[in-house]
This record gives sequence, C-alpha cells and structure tokens, in this order.
Amino acid sequence: MTWLYWVFLTIGCWGVYGVFLHSGAMGMADPQNGRIKAFLFVGIAYFLTAVLAPAAILVAKGASWTFPAKGLWWSLFAGIVGAIGALGVLLAFGAKGSPAVVMSLIFAGAPIINAFYALATHPPAGGYGSIRWQFYAGILAAAIGGCLVTLYKPMPAAAKKKAAIVQPAETPATDSPKAE
Repeated sequence: MTWLYWVFLTIGCWGVYGVFLHSGAMGMADPQNGRIKAFLFVGIAYFLTAVLAPAAILVAKGASWTFPAKGLWWSLFAGIVGAIGALGVLLAFGAKGSPAVVMSLIFAGAPIINAFYALATHPPAGGYGSIRWQFYAGILAAAIGGCLVTLYKPMPAAAKKKAAIVQPAETPATDSPKAE
C-alpha cells in the first residue's frame, strides 16, 4: 500500500497547484504578461524537479542511459500535454476564471477523460458490454461533483462584502400600473 502514500502526496500537491500558480501570476504584478512569467518559473521548477532530480537518482542507482524510442517519445509527449495543461490553467485564469472554479472543473473532468481514454486504448475483458453500471455512476458523480463545487463554492469574505456593495438596492414592487 506504499503507492497510496504517493497518491496522497500528489493529491495534496495538485490540490494547491492552481491556487499557487494563480498567486504566482498575480505576484508578477504584470497584468499583460504575469501569467506567462509565472509559467516560465513553472518550467524552471520542472527542470529542477523533473530533470536534475531524476538524473541524480539514475546516476546514484547506476542505471543505464539507454532510452528506447517508444518510451522516450511517449514520455516526451506526456510532458508536452502536461505542460499544455498547465498553460491552459493559466490562460483560464487570464480569461477571468477563478482558481477554485477552474481547478474544480479540471480535477473533476480529468478523471473522466482518463477513464474513457483508458477504455478506448485498453478495452475491458468481455467487451464494453461487461462494464458495470457503477463505472458510469462514478463518471456521472465526478461530473456532478465538479458542477456542484463550481456552482456552490463558498464566496470569500472580501468578495462577499464587495458584491454586497456593488448590488443595487431592490425597489419595492407596487400593485398599481405605471402611468404613461
């Protein structure tokens, strides 16, 4: 069950990823290019974490430096789609998506895409008809969960106060028709 600890580590890291990324973009104090500047530092972080660290581990373990083409290209492609996804997060923030909404939709939608892609590339034994209803219920629950978290996320106190100030006062309804 050691793998489960690594899963929880990833959940924790990716759970704060969007908020940290948004904070970094806003911290650049550059409304025009702040998100791209933040993405540059994401790339530097990836270089430090995903290039230097594995290289050091491979050297320490005395691993061979042979990289079969199939593994090399699939791994490179995985990195590219991961980086495009990270850029998509930043562009969603730039298009006025809030971190809570953007990340909720991403983390609800990604497992759905993963499940269907896995089914398409590795069909189940017994064919698609052998898929149990609970699988589809899980897909539906993920979609509904993403929507509910997005629609009913708690509003921060500062935003709630600002919304109350901006909202126009309601005018009382009258029963009499307007004079023309």
